Amino acid sequence: MAPKGKVYRGSVKEFPGFDASQDAEALYNAMKGFGSDKEAILDLITSRNNKQRVEICQAYKSQYGKDLIADLKYELTGKFERLIVSLMRPPPYSDAKEIKDAIAGVGTDEKCLIEILASRTNQEIHDLVAAYKDAYERDLEADIVGDTSGHFKKMLVVLLQGAREEDDVVSEDLVEQDAKDLLEAGELKWGTDEAQFIYILGRRSKQHLRLVFDEYLKISGKPIERSIRGELSGDFEKLMLAVVKCIRSTAEYFAERLYKAMKGLGTRDNTLIRIMVSRSEIDMLDIREVFRTKYEKSLYNMIKEDTSGEYKKALLKLCGGDDDAAGEFFPEAAQVAYRMWELSAVAKVELRGTVQPAGSFYDDGDAQVLRKAMKGLGTDEGAIIEVLTQRSNAQRQQILKAYKAHYGRDLMADLKSELSGSLAKLILGLMLTPAQYDAKQLKKAVEGAGTDESVLIEIMATRNNQEIKAINEAYQEAYNKQLEDDLSSDTSGHFKRILVSLALGNRDEGPENVTQAHEDAKVVAETLKLADVSSNDSSDSLETRFLSILCTRSYPHLRRVFQEFIKLTNHDVEHAIRKRMSGDVRDAFLAIVRSVKNKPAFFADKLYKSMKGAGTDERTLTRIMISRSEIDLLNIRGEFIDLFDKSLHHMIEKDTSGDYCKALLALCGGED
Repeated sequence: MAPKGKVYRGSVKEFPGFDASQDAEALYNAMKGFGSDKEAILDLITSRNNKQRVEICQAYKSQYGKDLIADLKYELTGKFERLIVSLMRPPPYSDAKEIKDAIAGVGTDEKCLIEILASRTNQEIHDLVAAYKDAYERDLEADIVGDTSGHFKKMLVVLLQGAREEDDVVSEDLVEQDAKDLLEAGELKWGTDEAQFIYILGRRSKQHLRLVFDEYLKISGKPIERSIRGELSGDFEKLMLAVVKCIRSTAEYFAERLYKAMKGLGTRDNTLIRIMVSRSEIDMLDIREVFRTKYEKSLYNMIKEDTSGEYKKALLKLCGGDDDAAGEFFPEAAQVAYRMWELSAVAKVELRGTVQPAGSFYDDGDAQVLRKAMKGLGTDEGAIIEVLTQRSNAQRQQILKAYKAHYGRDLMADLKSELSGSLAKLILGLMLTPAQYDAKQLKKAVEGAGTDESVLIEIMATRNNQEIKAINEAYQEAYNKQLEDDLSSDTSGHFKRILVSLALGNRDEGPENVTQAHEDAKVVAETLKLADVSSNDSSDSLETRFLSILCTRSYPHLRRVFQEFIKLTNHDVEHAIRKRMSGDVRDAFLAIVRSVKNKPAFFADKLYKSMKGAGTDERTLTRIMISRSEIDLLNIRGEFIDLFDKSLHHMIEKDTSGDYCKALLALCGGED
């Protein structure tokens, strides 16, 4: 049960009126004769806690002179047998068996070692070591040392000591020193001082390390996870990332492991069984909450869709309930959201593009290379890609002029004539100024039959005042029309009002105003019908104020507004908008909120969606790669790998082909 003073968060509870002898008899009868009553077995075993199951094993031995686990193994088969037998072992012995299986035979299941040793408490580690010794008459540390190597082995040995500090009193000076030491051991060092990472992440208390991670973000401008991915590699990198995730939130770590065990084709049943068994009496309710919030579906439903038969029934009993019915935002998730807004407010992120001005730049020389690549029969696409993807936009504008001066020809017209398809769109887009390119994308989005609202939202919700003003000028020059007029004539209602407001480029650029932020949060809460704030405003007036807040307040101020909103409603504004609004208005407000929170993450998500599944949305892929290449594509790459556990480079390589792929990879700037 839960330690004194703590609320029990397991899904499996002690069975009231428990009688070990009676249960032993029921199980014996369920397995007696021809066949076995699997339903009776799973109902009984999943409704008793582990302490009660151990007593049933003892009673079974006393009454029938037989080993219950051996009988269960004989009567049951496959995944269902593995699950039921795992439930019968005490947790330390279950962990010991998992580790023994992970290192036995040819090859090692490093993921299993990482999951268990990164997530267990000091006491759980001590109990595991003792159980391993008792069950196999071997030393766990010696077996792991014999089966692993390098820094991965060293960190596993540190974790096996179960010596993490447990003092909740934190020294601010030591927090700052540890954050500085980690930065100097990795990002600021030629090579990496792995020993420093091992010592700090392997020994310091959870409370201390959470503050170290916050401090690290402040001084480096990036989360510790991104530095670990950049500085470490292989199983050692995976282990350290798992340690960091468990320090931040063990429940979130396991929710992610469960999701990955079931997503896509096939199910990683060993992982699914191990987690459902090991967490059923610890934090399954927390895992369910995080899972529901993070993946917008319940753990219960995902198990239901992904498994079958008695195996499914037993897993669902361990899960303990379906969270999809209400679809509400959980209190724990609200706390996580508040923390994310806090970190968004303090992080000093340096935005970095992947395309930099070329060092020894010679515009006339580049013009000659391009002319040669297009002269005569055939076209040297490789030469064109090499020149134009490795020059800044300002340098490309100089090349346009040099080409005209040298050959009396229009470079854009020649490129259009020589290139085709997706590559042509990418290269021609690179030759426009950022404002001209955005103006052209907006024009395409509003002209002809139908409107591409997603393009309007992406551009208008993410550009700063200076960029918006430049787009307005470029639009007027290219089409002899006001952008605002075209947006007004092609859209309607609140969506039109949002776009027109953003097109003015009048967002405040000052710091937060705490008093005003509290008042703004009240307006947001009342508009989203999440707070009964006394107000004489009509519905239209509230919506106007809500729109004005999101479209004209500064980013620092909005971060404070969204924190105040959580305090007021116990909801995250992004979740609330998603639930209570619809259509283009919802999508526009979500784009603003997500840009305020983390603009590179917003674009990383758009890039991922443009390539996942069947077919590629090349228009979106091209547009973002061009528009962000000199602003924050390096940051987007970092967010991409954080969010999706794969690199942008790898996904482009897998999802595109030919010269278009080569040009995109050149803009991407490298593999992470």
